[in-house]
Order: sequence, then C-alpha cells, then structure tokens
Amino acid sequence: MDTQNLRAFIQVAECGSFSAAAERLHLTQPAVSKRVALLEDQLGAELFDRIGRRVSLTEAGRALLPHARSVQQELLAAEQSVRDLAGNVAGNLRLATSHHIGLHRLPPVLSFFKHAYPEVQIDIDFMDSEQAYELIMQGEVELAVVTLAPHAERSVIAEPVWHDPLDFMVAADHPLARARKLDLARLASHPAVLPGLTTYTGQIVKTLFDHHGLQLRVSMATNYLETIRMLASVGLGWTVLPRSMADASLRRLEIGGARIERTLGVVYHRGRSLSRAARAFIDAVASA
Repeated sequence: MDTQNLRAFIQVAECGSFSAAAERLHLTQPAVSKRVALLEDQLGAELFDRIGRRVSLTEAGRALLPHARSVQQELLAAEQSVRDLAGNVAGNLRLATSHHIGLHRLPPVLSFFKHAYPEVQIDIDFMDSEQAYELIMQGEVELAVVTLAPHAERSVIAEPVWHDPLDFMVAADHPLARARKLDLARLASHPAVLPGLTTYTGQIVKTLFDHHGLQLRVSMATNYLETIRMLASVGLGWTVLPRSMADASLRRLEIGGARIERTLGVVYHRGRSLSRAARAFIDAVASA
C-alpha cells in the first residue's frame, strides 16, 4: 500500500476537500484525486462520497482512517529513529503555536534556537490552540506551544512552561472603570468582548461565571486577543486578557473573589518518538 496514497487520503478526510488537501500537500488537485483513486482500486472500495462539491467519508473510509493515521505515525517515528543515529540536531521541525504566544513568548526562544541549532529548519504554523491540539493528535505537527487545555487529553503530553494571569479590563471611559467595588454579578450585567467560549481561554472565563450561577452577556467574540484588546479599548465591552497585554488604553478591574489564569506550554503526542530537534526546542522553551 503506497504511503503517499495513504497521506493523500488522510488529508482529504481531514480537509473535507480535494482542493484543500492539494494545497496542504503542495500538489495539484488531479494528482491528489489520482492517489485516492489508486488507493480505492487497491482496496476495492469507495472511500469518499462525492456529492456536488461536498466530500465525506464512506463507511469504508471511516474504517480506514484510524489505521492510516497509525501507519503515518509509525513511519514518522521510523524516519526519526534513523535520523537520530547521526547524533546531530538537524532536519525539519514542524511547530504549531498561537498568534499570541508567537508574538509575546516565542521570539527570544526562536532567536536562541536559530543560533544554537543552525541546521534545523523550523516550519511554524500559527493557529488557535484548540486546532494545534488536533494536529498533534493527528500527527500533523511534532510540537505545539499553546494554551494548555483545561482538561487533560489522554493521547497528549502537556508540559507547563508559563503561568499566564488573566485580568478583567475595560476602557478608561467605561461605566465600570469608575466603580469602587465590583463583583462578578455587576460585571455580568454589562456586555463583554471575549475569546470564543469554545476556546480554552473562553472556557476558563465561562467556568468561573457558571460556578457563580451567572450568565455571560457576550456582545462580540473573536479568537484574536489583539483584536479583543482593540474592541475593549474603544468601549465595546469589558474583557479578559493576559496581564501582559495591559496598556494605557485599558484599565484593570479588581473583581472580588475572581482570580483566574491560564497555563501556556508545550504539547506533543504521547506515542510519538520526538526528534533531537524537538527535544532541543522543548529545552529552549523551558529555559526561556
């Protein structure tokens, strides 16, 4: 069974599209379609239903997918084991990270790593932490430096690196900015601009309000913290941001009995044999 055909199958299954899979694989769409067709001929079964532009897995495709991913993981581990025999920290390191961590935490790490290990080629993908977890579990990236999930994932090892305190903030001219005493109930009566409540940061905020039996009034939600800071700074609502993002445009609120934080760190698949480059990068992040 050709491993390139399996890889094409996995990408189409994950993207739900032959064209999107072709972009990921840096191939033409006809080339991806041919690889999947060859795999279907070999197995004697249709792997995808193609209805208009929609592509979905058939029963045979759903049965094959976990095995195909397992084969891909084993091949990556085998390749890495051979490379590690050379003893050099070299090769490619595919890394996923969030925009916030990429802007505020990783620059000194990347600068150090580039000078310490010039033979390593780092390929960085910027995305939401939740998406990075998915790619780790699918074996698409070797490491992710992200907001750690509030609840542990069995197949993922998460190594905490930074504690990231979160603060309630508003624009200086917001009505809440003038209040002497604030609690969550008062806060809940005003609209909020927050990270999406399906994100790990959003889940931390929602859990706090749920614990106190309070309903959040989210007027606007986005996963980009820089955008949230801008929206809050022009008075569109109170927000929750990492303390490190506070600036003159926002005023920090002291909320009685409400201290929250998130943890940032490195995650990788429990079953993956990490390359020397990946282990060196983990050490670099830990000492940052």
